[in-house]
Amino acid sequence: MNDVPADDHHFAAWLAEQAGVRLLSVRQEGLEGRALKDAGDTAAQLLIAQLLAEHRPDDAVLSEEATDDKDRLGADRVWIIDPLDGTREFSEPPRDDWAVHVALWERGELTVGAVAQPALGETFSTAAPTAVPERTSYRPRIAVSRSRPPAFVEALAAELDAELVPMGSAGVKVISVVRDVADAYVHAGGQYEWDNAAPVAVARAAGLFCSRVDGSELVYNKDDVSLPDLIVCRPELAEKIVDFVKRNGVD
Repeated sequence: MNDVPADDHHFAAWLAEQAGVRLLSVRQEGLEGRALKDAGDTAAQLLIAQLLAEHRPDDAVLSEEATDDKDRLGADRVWIIDPLDGTREFSEPPRDDWAVHVALWERGELTVGAVAQPALGETFSTAAPTAVPERTSYRPRIAVSRSRPPAFVEALAAELDAELVPMGSAGVKVISVVRDVADAYVHAGGQYEWDNAAPVAVARAAGLFCSRVDGSELVYNKDDVSLPDLIVCRPELAEKIVDFVKRNGVD
C-alpha cells in the first residue's frame, strides 16, 4: 500500500480506516447474523495484524481477536486493538453505530488513538483532536446500551435530570460525547482494555474527563486486561457523576 503515514497518530487513523473499508466490503458479501459477525471479526483482525507486522514490526500488540502472549508486558510500545467493536450492530445493516479501535500505549501512557466509524464515514483520532463544541442540549445526555440501562445509570439520570440516549458499541458511546451527541458515558458492566483504550485516547485529546467510576486513573497494558468500568464526560459533569457513584455505588 502506498502513502502509509510515518507519524503514529496518522498511522493509527489510517489503520482504522483501512480496516473499516474491509469491513464495509464484508457487509456486501451477502452474509447474515453470526456468519457476518464472524467474517467481520476475522477480516478486520487479519488486515490489522498484517499491516502492523509490515509497518510497525518491532511493536507489541494486544487485540481482542488474537492470543495474548504477554510479550507486551515487557514492551515499550503496545498497540491496543479492537478490530470490530459492536459486532451486533455491524451485523444489522444499515446500522452505523459500530467502530474500529486502534490505540498506542507507550511506557505507561496512552499516547495515540483512532476510532473509525466506517458506516458513518468518520474517523476520530489524536492526529487531529476534536474540540468538543459547546453543549447544544439543555438537559445532560447520557449514552447507554440499546438494551435496558443499568439501574444505577437510570438513578444517575434522575439525579442529574438527564436523558438517556441508546446506541451501540462502547467506542461509539465514548465518541458520542466527543461529537456532542451525548454529554456523558458511564459504564460499570464489564469491559476490556481494547473496548475503551482508543476511544479514551481520543476523548482525552478532545478535553473530556476520563476515569474509572470512582474517579481513579484508567491504566492500560496490565497483565489482567479487564477494565470493567469508566466515565467519559464533559468536565463540568465529572464531579457530580463521581460523587453520585461514590454515594450510591453501581450495583
